[in-house]
Amino acid sequence: MDESGIRKAWNGPGGYSQVLSVGVPLVMSMVSNTVMQFTDRIFLANYSLDAIAASLPASITSFLFLAFFIGVADYVSVFVAQYMGAGKLERVGASLWQGIWFCVPSWIILASLGFAGEAIFSMAGHSHEILALEVTYFQILSFGAGFAVLSASLACFYSGRGLTKSVMIVNTIGAAVNIPLDYMLIYGIGPFPELGIAGAGLATVIGTALISVMFGVLIFRRSNEEAFHVLSAWRPDWRIFRRLMRFGLPGGVQFFVDMFAITFFVYIIGRLGKAELAATNIIISLDLLAFLPCVGFHIATSVLVGQSLGAGKPDHGARATGNAIRLSMLYMGGMSLLFLFAPHFLLELFRPLGMSDAEFEPVLEMGTIMLRFVAAYSLLDALMLMYSGALKGAGDTRFVMWTIGACSLGIMVVPLYLAVEWFGSGYMVPWTLLSFYVLVLALIFGLRFRQGKWRSMRVIEDDVWTEASVIKP
Repeated sequence: MDESGIRKAWNGPGGYSQVLSVGVPLVMSMVSNTVMQFTDRIFLANYSLDAIAASLPASITSFLFLAFFIGVADYVSVFVAQYMGAGKLERVGASLWQGIWFCVPSWIILASLGFAGEAIFSMAGHSHEILALEVTYFQILSFGAGFAVLSASLACFYSGRGLTKSVMIVNTIGAAVNIPLDYMLIYGIGPFPELGIAGAGLATVIGTALISVMFGVLIFRRSNEEAFHVLSAWRPDWRIFRRLMRFGLPGGVQFFVDMFAITFFVYIIGRLGKAELAATNIIISLDLLAFLPCVGFHIATSVLVGQSLGAGKPDHGARATGNAIRLSMLYMGGMSLLFLFAPHFLLELFRPLGMSDAEFEPVLEMGTIMLRFVAAYSLLDALMLMYSGALKGAGDTRFVMWTIGACSLGIMVVPLYLAVEWFGSGYMVPWTLLSFYVLVLALIFGLRFRQGKWRSMRVIEDDVWTEASVIKP
């Protein structure tokens, strides 16, 4: 490619420059969240093997219920993006407030689920020691889950406008507070008591609450009121709220079903034995190093596609999607090489203090094989995330929901249950099914995107979009 070709690929709507300017701060936000979760797992692994074995089932179950509400709240960013593209800035504040109003019933429901913790984890068949830790961790996360939904809604004010540096700064500060607090509350450092896994849960809730407060301080200012009506548009707007539910609810269901498949995967692995569960928890924690930063480009793709459709220029969205795919696959490829060639180094980070080589050897052996699966499907994960992000940014949320629902049941849940409970398979079959699940999703979403139906979709009102198309031909 000559110099003019490089400049053309780099600049303009949907070019690498725009994708990076929107995506990189979101990637860094996800990196800060990943580091926060990663260090949390390391602290708990060094605290005790039971703590690390209990932490992932509890946290992933908490996130399973949280996923639905965050999936809906996150969709506020698409409304903000399309209103920005259409030049209707005064509707940005109203869109934001519909997400905030959605947080109220969300928090009540999520907190109520905390009281069902013992009943939920009793069905898993884990040991009594791990069960007690799972319930404790789950209840703390559930009672504070409303902060996660609120922070997700508030972040849309910036991510939907493509101003993702603010999101990065707020999340980084939240992680910077959470990590040392995590350590002090788990081990009882300084004035804090030793709380073990309960300390990890409290640190997470406090960090998320701080993020919500910081977003609130940044957003509800006079300058934003003048431009976007972030204060005066506080009343429920049923026209926008109904559209948010119409397009956001399928996104919430999709997120919930996807997380249910992963949660079921962890529960099934846990029935194979403590070593298998501990190894899987460690590998999924490592997998987050690859997956979560790519979620940043996934969100950026949704935002850029939404803005392009709001402005009536779908070609810009197609270009942004292609460039996001190439950037995310470059990152995922690097992570795959790390997983393949440095498995022992990564796994040793999770060895509990004082554990002998003989005790840790089963985890090390299984973990090395599991990392090969992760390396194999990481590039497919990148494709799946970018294509699904583009479809969601256009409003094709029902297709994404039904696809993930069918694949979750048909590839993950039912085959996993039969393989482990009926045929007594080991951990290799579940990890093979997980890899196949990612492959099928990547193929289906890629085909749907290339068919181009998304180009004529929109989530904002028809009269707004028509007016924008006339103004911006």
